[in-house]
Amino acid sequence: MKNTNWKQLLTAISIPLGVGIVSWLLTLGTTEQYQRIYKPPLAPPGWLFPIVWTILYILMGIASFYVYRSNSKYKTEALQKYAVQLLANGVWSIIFFRFNMYLTAFAWLIILWYLIFITIKSFGKIDKTAMKLMIPYIVWVTFAGYLNFMIAIHYL
Repeated sequence: MKNTNWKQLLTAISIPLGVGIVSWLLTLGTTEQYQRIYKPPLAPPGWLFPIVWTILYILMGIASFYVYRSNSKYKTEALQKYAVQLLANGVWSIIFFRFNMYLTAFAWLIILWYLIFITIKSFGKIDKTAMKLMIPYIVWVTFAGYLNFMIAIHYL
């Protein structure tokens, strides 16, 4: 870490955190909704989500930094995939919380899961640590998919 470009690392971390903040701002006032909606078994308390997402965004940022600093010919393609999945990530909250479109949000989450998967594969071609840093993210999104699906079918 002694050769780490801290400005680049902090920028890489701030990008996903920024997406999270924008998504949060666009869904401001809807957090009480989570308290009111049906919650399936294993649903965590609402206060846990911002903590988990903050950790995941930091890990994603570090992963993208490892890819960015590489000399791989696949770097640009991998970072483009990362950007697309990051955008898809931010949109999910809006669909779910702002518009209460639970089934649409679930369909969006399937797309997001696929985008994360191909990003992980792309990162893995470049840096194994970057790939591993993305694993908690896809695990959490898989769990979120369960929650989203159960909520969606409850309101059908």
